[in-house]
Amino acid sequence: MSVELPFAPVDAVIRRNAGNLRVSGDAAEALALRIQNHGAALAVEAAERATADGRKTLMTEDFDVSSVDRTDVEIPIAPVDRIARLDIDDRYRVSMDARVALASRLEAYADSIAGASAAFARHAGRRTIKPEDIELYFEIKPYC
Repeated sequence: MSVELPFAPVDAVIRRNAGNLRVSGDAAEALALRIQNHGAALAVEAAERATADGRKTLMTEDFDVSSVDRTDVEIPIAPVDRIARLDIDDRYRVSMDARVALASRLEAYADSIAGASAAFARHAGRRTIKPEDIELYFEIKPYC
């Protein structure tokens, strides 16, 4: 599966959580893939809500977000639209506000992972966040 999300904005999200740590390119790629998978799963849930309401358009409320300003989101909207459509039927449409809402949810998700990954790198005595720090988050997440 190709990664739809550009690595640069994901790298920016990691860096704002990294403090003085460096970020490997592979870490941004690993996080982008995790974001993409999570976004596709959220879109499936949103499509189920829309279907239950008799709609074919995913709306902001389907992503459990009230309102988001597009300028507050680092993750670009166009790739988020492609991510939303990865695992849902072509008959669904995704409103622009829903795309922004999904981008906001994905950015918050990425911030959580990036913050924890920075702590893991520091704990390991490294100055660089690596893909294994991203993966460690998912290994221990059920225990948090």
